[in-house]
Amino acid sequence: MRIETDIKLGFKDVMIRPKRSTLSSRSQVTLDRDFTFLHSNYKWNGVPIMAANMDTVGTFEMAVALAKHKIFTAIHKHYTVEEWNLFMQTNGNKIIDYIAVSTGTGEADSKKIAEIFKQNPLLKFICIDVANGYSEHFVNFVKKTREQYPDKVIMAGNVVTGEMVEELLLAGADIVKVGIGPGSVCTTRVKTGVGYPQLSAIIECADAAHGLGGQIVSDGGCKIPGDIAKAFGGGADFVMLGGMLAGHSESGGETIEINGQKFKQFYGMSSETAMNKHVGGIAEYRASEGKTVQIPFRGSVENTVQDFLGGLRSTCTYVGANRLKELTKRTTFIRVQEQHNEIFSE
Repeated sequence: MRIETDIKLGFKDVMIRPKRSTLSSRSQVTLDRDFTFLHSNYKWNGVPIMAANMDTVGTFEMAVALAKHKIFTAIHKHYTVEEWNLFMQTNGNKIIDYIAVSTGTGEADSKKIAEIFKQNPLLKFICIDVANGYSEHFVNFVKKTREQYPDKVIMAGNVVTGEMVEELLLAGADIVKVGIGPGSVCTTRVKTGVGYPQLSAIIECADAAHGLGGQIVSDGGCKIPGDIAKAFGGGADFVMLGGMLAGHSESGGETIEINGQKFKQFYGMSSETAMNKHVGGIAEYRASEGKTVQIPFRGSVENTVQDFLGGLRSTCTYVGANRLKELTKRTTFIRVQEQHNEIFSE
């Protein structure tokens, strides 16, 4: 047993200090980024925000809505091959830069993505997603996937420490997914005691990834638009959102009505709800590590997108960054104990 005594930070522990700026308007800020990925050498341009690969968020409908803004969607892994074929026939070339095919690490998962890519060879992105990215089996699966798909962009996770980011990049990942336990419907930290404050995880993992020429995506922990800005300020190349994109017309999840008000169901992918739906219940050797909540129905995702993109542009004007790429270099975090005045909060 050992103890690390240096402080680890979450989004609530800091604010971004303003700096002199020559920008006169938010409209002068460019949120697009250009990346050339490490192993696939694929060149990508877009707004580096991602919808999470949860079946209550990462839907085909969400992908169509977000792609209009050049925002990415990691499509959840529970669509059938036939559903993928139909979606690609309908949408085709115009969306391939903004969607990933998600997969677990089982043999059936491997066969399924092989069939999806065989029938839809234009697809470019694979999201290999497990709750615990520290297993040897996971690293070997990433290696095997890279051998099978040398020209595809592979995103893999989740991890929270620099040495594991390096291992996954060396194994063949282009982008490493960072985050254990920060999600709004994740109970991993409660059930296991395992986790890492998200901002510190981003800072440490980004440093490791950039040293090898790879990228990271911060996955989880963003409650408000300001958290997205802090994630980018800390060095994240991409920021993945779950709860902030849940509850919309384009989100998955059942719509229910309570006392005349509409709600949508949102749950973690390791929750009892998800396991009952997709794998026939919770296996006897494990526990649920997610919860199920009802979110007031929020209508079209368009207004939410405009809100967080506007917030991000505003952050850039406060620190004088005319491109999102410059935000990290112009970010100074200050430690705080209070974020905002909550006197009129419900």
